[in-house]
Amino acid sequence: MIEYLVLLSCAGFLAFLIPGRHRKYAAIIGWTFIVLTLFAMLPEFFQEYNFMYPLIAAMSVPFLVITVKYLLAEDDRAIHLTRAAAVSFLIYAPFGFTEVPLFAWLGNQLITLVVSQILWILGAFSFPVSLTCMNSATQMAMDPSACADLIRDTITRNGYSVQIILGCTGIQSIAIMLGVAAAVPTDLRQKILAFLIIVPTIYILNLFRNVFVIMAYTQQWFPYYPDIASNGELGYESFFWAHNVIAELLALVCLIIIAYGLFSLIPRLGEFADDLYQMYTGEVKKAFGKGK
Repeated sequence: MIEYLVLLSCAGFLAFLIPGRHRKYAAIIGWTFIVLTLFAMLPEFFQEYNFMYPLIAAMSVPFLVITVKYLLAEDDRAIHLTRAAAVSFLIYAPFGFTEVPLFAWLGNQLITLVVSQILWILGAFSFPVSLTCMNSATQMAMDPSACADLIRDTITRNGYSVQIILGCTGIQSIAIMLGVAAAVPTDLRQKILAFLIIVPTIYILNLFRNVFVIMAYTQQWFPYYPDIASNGELGYESFFWAHNVIAELLALVCLIIIAYGLFSLIPRLGEFADDLYQMYTGEVKKAFGKGK
């Protein structure tokens, strides 16, 4: 079901990129289905004890209401924001839609590349691990000889395993930030520099993020507060604190720093961000009777 919601959202955003009077309605379809996708994924987030995404899902409802209002009014701020989302989808789609064989192959190739580079970094830290594949049906590590049609994506040490999935490659963050950079018109120099600020930086930082999570989980660095951090799996607390808390917060800080670099490179982007802030906070103030 989630795949279909994402596909409908993507179709809406892609239709938005085609000139015509339909654009605002296509944009509304795109935003609506992406919000529905967030809510459809809530059971998975709760199962993983990930508190960030349920919070984002809750905040997406007022965001959607305000965005639809300004899209119907054909406000430039909402139009530019939707263009950023559409560009992000264009970049992410070739890796994310695993139902299409070519796209599935591209996603697997990216995962394989990231795994090989994680292993290289772990080797540089003299941190030996084993590499196997993960059977998605049983979620249990298998012998490499049994992985005929599966990629070797699961890193194990001390009996603890971390599977590297597409979400661990950084492609989502890269797509989002490239979309942000494309929200306003830029010249060729700004486009090239924005690419260099975003792609290598996020990709490399994400590799070390994965390394940190693997080391913290397999070495049980954070076995704290199992009442709130455990899903019943032995040792999961260390994964929770490393992946769902520390890595998420550090990633947020890094994205803010990258965004600041983009605003410095593309001043108009900073102005656009301020305009968006005024648009959404203005509507929130109105809702609470504090605005005009």
